[in-house]
Amino acid sequence: MTPSRTRSFIEQEARFGARNYRPVPVVVDRALDCLVWDVEGREYIDMMSAYSAVSHGHLHPRLVAAAHRQLARVAVTSRAYHGTTLGPFLEQLCALAGFERALPMNTGAEAVETAIKCARRWGHRVKGIADGQAEILVARQNFHGRTSTIVGFSSEPDYRAGFGPFAPGFRHFDFGAIASVREATSANTCAVLVEPIQGEAGVILPPPGFFRELRDWCSQNRVLLVMDEVQSGLGRTGKLFAFEHEGIRPDALILGKALGGGLLPVSAFLADAAVMDVFDPGSHGSTFGGNALAAAVALEALLVLQDERLVARSAEMGDYLIARLRAVQRLAGPVIRDVRGRGLWVGVDIDPAHASARELVERLAENGVLSKETHQTVIRFAPPLTISTALIDRAVDTFARVVRARMASATLNPKAPVASGSLEAA
Repeated sequence: MTPSRTRSFIEQEARFGARNYRPVPVVVDRALDCLVWDVEGREYIDMMSAYSAVSHGHLHPRLVAAAHRQLARVAVTSRAYHGTTLGPFLEQLCALAGFERALPMNTGAEAVETAIKCARRWGHRVKGIADGQAEILVARQNFHGRTSTIVGFSSEPDYRAGFGPFAPGFRHFDFGAIASVREATSANTCAVLVEPIQGEAGVILPPPGFFRELRDWCSQNRVLLVMDEVQSGLGRTGKLFAFEHEGIRPDALILGKALGGGLLPVSAFLADAAVMDVFDPGSHGSTFGGNALAAAVALEALLVLQDERLVARSAEMGDYLIARLRAVQRLAGPVIRDVRGRGLWVGVDIDPAHASARELVERLAENGVLSKETHQTVIRFAPPLTISTALIDRAVDTFARVVRARMASATLNPKAPVASGSLEAA
């Protein structure tokens, strides 16, 4: 039976909130680093980190201190004036990412919209495409946010149903297939907008060499390569940016989530002056984008990322997490079809013929581990970059027990028997 306090908060949200989410039935009351506690006082390991927004861990003391310092001075004035925090933040961000300019926004979707506007205007002003005719190539199974423009070029029917009409100007290609990119191209192609790893699609990795080919193709055809690293950026994949795994550099970069240090929404669009300078006064803006509080926290988030070597930690802990999960897979028979990922971003693909990803996620929560399913078949494990091997062991051991319980309660295909051995020992 659901405890009364938990039930009360859930019912209150259901009564007064829109029905656009289906949360796991846990009511979080407080959190610290990689742990959270619900309103009943039960402890959980956070294996989601708010889709990378909490990469630094919950309430990192340096980030909280930076927020307190700035709150005692000024929080928001709008970009109608200059301030003391925006310049230092932008300089550090550009130096770290290797771009000449950055345009701060709030949410990841806003930064994607900024990139779309920039690419279209670049296509018109620089490449000479007729005004209103510029086209952007996007990958099938993409996820770049939920604004009306963005869902308009999604290939997921549930994201689009009933929300049209949609803006034209987008053509689709198959993720990881350079031949498909060529087929989708027209004389009006100005940019390719792509995630280096498709997270919402189920942590789908590109085939080796694809992004090297794509980079070369974009350069040869005078097309901007715009990479959406809202979830993958700032250390999530064991590199500062996921595009570094292929040894390339995009023409523009979209960041968000972890940039706000888990305290508030901060995003940014980055490019060199030759691309960014298509914006002039009045052509784009945001009341809250680059506000004093956001800039102060984001600057500290970048410094913590470097000072605490969180990128290297992500690589090390990610290898450990993937190895542990693959050991569980070997003993789980047909229940787990695949374990894939980079750094601390892992997708465990569940065979729906044998188990429901949502059911396993809810059982995990009941046993003190928070994760989330995507596309009904994949469980994502993406803890804060500060996680320890001890907490990974606790989380994976719990996952192994949940999978074993599901195996015990089901009649498995006799042609695919469960391997012998102990899942907990995996």
